[in-house]
Amino acid sequence: MTQAPKITREQVAHLASLARIELDEAELGAFASQLDDILQTVKAVDDLADSAQAEQGGEHKEWQEPWLFGAVNVVRADEPLPSLSAADALAAAPAARDDKFVVPRILGEEL
Repeated sequence: MTQAPKITREQVAHLASLARIELDEAELGAFASQLDDILQTVKAVDDLADSAQAEQGGEHKEWQEPWLFGAVNVVRADEPLPSLSAADALAAAPAARDDKFVVPRILGEEL
């Protein structure tokens, strides 16, 4: 099994800036370590899938992964179903105006 690439503090800082999340140095280190652990686990699962496919006599390809879960033709018709009325949805919202949800601005620019 090959080692997953190390996630650096700089990569975490870049991701945090894209998500507009402020992290201090301790948080950058903690998240880098946690993300690295997650990616190593994902890599281990991928390696396991590769070895299972090799045992069955083929090379693992990402598009072949449905065999892992027994999924066959999971596509269903796109049919409308009953749902919440607009009034009920807006009644549960923290803020609404003119039949629309009101949410805090996050981009700081007018649309």
